[in-house]
Amino acid sequence: MEVYLVRHTETVCEKGICYGQSDVGILEPYDAIFKSILNQLPQDAVLYSSPLQRCVILANHILENTKIDSIIEDSRLMEMNFGDWELKSWDAIPQEVLDPWMEDFVNVRVPNGESFVDLNDRILDFLENKLTKGIEKPVIIVAHAGVIRSFLCKINDLPLKDAFQNKVNYGDVIKIEIA
Repeated sequence: MEVYLVRHTETVCEKGICYGQSDVGILEPYDAIFKSILNQLPQDAVLYSSPLQRCVILANHILENTKIDSIIEDSRLMEMNFGDWELKSWDAIPQEVLDPWMEDFVNVRVPNGESFVDLNDRILDFLENKLTKGIEKPVIIVAHAGVIRSFLCKINDLPLKDAFQNKVNYGDVIKIEIA
């Protein structure tokens, strides 16, 4: 099965701000980058999206400019929950709280948030329950860098601790094959 992992475009957040599940918008104008993304996607597919607006705006554009029938929003595709750190500057997070997470982001949970394992568990659940049920069309998933890195770790049999080896820029389209 062809799967197209699409990262949302750049957000309105300033550089250095932590925004996992915060529902932030995207920078305008985005027409040129949306057109570039569309040119890399099939015209007919099953379209999934994170319910956060930075993904839904792009998913709606894909829907309106292809033969796709609908968007299936799935909360398992949301970015990592950064809990107490949401919308804070990374520099404002106390080192004694940040350092343990930086040393083991895979297993250490953000205060009142998630670890990367938690995010990965959501993605594995999505894969097992959504992408293994005989879908005959290509699949497009509009999501976030952490979500896409999780998919790529699974597909490439890469340990989660090496997730950041997967470069995922704003507006990237990454095509993978799932058996």
